Amino acid sequence: MSEFWLISAPGDKENLQALERMNTVTSKSNLSYNTKFMIPDFKVGTLDSLVGLSDELGKLDAFAESLIRRMAQSVVEVMEDAKGMAQENLLANGGLKEKMKCLKIDLTSFVTHFEWDMAKYPAKQPLVSVVDTVAKQLAQIETDLKSRMASYNTLKTNLENLERKSMGNLFTRTLSDIVSKEDFVLDSEYLITLLVIVPKQSYTQWQKTYESLSDMVVPRSTKLIAEDNEGGLFTVTLFRKVIDDFKTKAKENKFTVREYYYDEKEIKREREEMSRLLSDKKQQYQTSCVALKKGSSTFRDHKVKVTPLGSPDRPAAGQSDRERESEGEGEGPLLRWLKVNFSEAFIAWIHIKALRVFVESVLRYGLPVNFQAVLLQPKKSSTKRLREVLNSVFRHLDQVAAASILDASVEIPGLQLNNQDYFPYVYFHIDLNLLD
Repeated sequence: MSEFWLISAPGDKENLQALERMNTVTSKSNLSYNTKFMIPDFKVGTLDSLVGLSDELGKLDAFAESLIRRMAQSVVEVMEDAKGMAQENLLANGGLKEKMKCLKIDLTSFVTHFEWDMAKYPAKQPLVSVVDTVAKQLAQIETDLKSRMASYNTLKTNLENLERKSMGNLFTRTLSDIVSKEDFVLDSEYLITLLVIVPKQSYTQWQKTYESLSDMVVPRSTKLIAEDNEGGLFTVTLFRKVIDDFKTKAKENKFTVREYYYDEKEIKREREEMSRLLSDKKQQYQTSCVALKKGSSTFRDHKVKVTPLGSPDRPAAGQSDRERESEGEGEGPLLRWLKVNFSEAFIAWIHIKALRVFVESVLRYGLPVNFQAVLLQPKKSSTKRLREVLNSVFRHLDQVAAASILDASVEIPGLQLNNQDYFPYVYFHIDLNLLD
């Protein structure tokens, strides 16, 4: 499962023993995979400021998750025919150990081996400043995402409009890819070539009557140049001064004159526009994009998939120079931007989770700061039983909250949350199913 429960309990002896009991029970019953979740000590400030931060972090958490989901869907959209590879492109950079900062890590491994990024978010700064830094970073990513995807969608729309013109029937579709210069009499003061759409069942009638539909029609000047399921497109050459009379008689016989005048410059412009749009779209994500190559490193009880960023000092085991040089080959600028900034946004989101655990733990358990955070990865179909175990182990922390889980009619005084959102211990949910 790509679901995690991030919890915390006080760090005193009694509750550390409770955590050990939790680990023992969940391990024996195979309910979850548990790891410590290390959070640095921050400058707490006043409790009033923490209450305000709690509310702000809740909103920032929701915004960050929404942003990374939008970015994940954008990767799928840009990759189009190769969207089955989208999940492989949703990675996080570094964050496990200092020597692995150059690696791209799958999301599950990043979360289970989370380390606070002191360089990006210094813990010595006031909590308000740390939160502000994360918020500004995510806001900038969202602004850039909107701009880049708007440009991409405009490009897609323009291309689809052009493609739609070439996919309609003979009455509506563009003719620039059908007709040629040789089909027309050009640069004549007296003669003109018209295009006429004739129903399939009327081909014989057309051949017999087109020369007599009006005066001054050039004999044997008709030619079938294209057809679809409904009819065919014929040329006919006549004198300019009988155009109106010919159109009237053609309509009476259920032949439709298609208004079209051959313009070589316009055809060239349309073809160049189509080629340019196709090229621009392909460059955003080139279909030759190579699959990410995977080396592997193994942590205790957990495999970590990694892909080198190409640092010559840290080649992946078994990876040749040629393979390293081809890493990222075929990626257009939009896909590359999405991958890099998805990683940045995802890493920021997990840091927000850590901040929320810290703030809520201080508010819940008081000062001085003393709590232990634990990350649980529930096993499939074990969430109900796991919740029962946690409630049993930690019910002493808040008897009312523990009782309310068993009895929905019990209200928690002063709390405006649905009971399902509140537990005796600090709890936050992390869902990595970003493409669902």
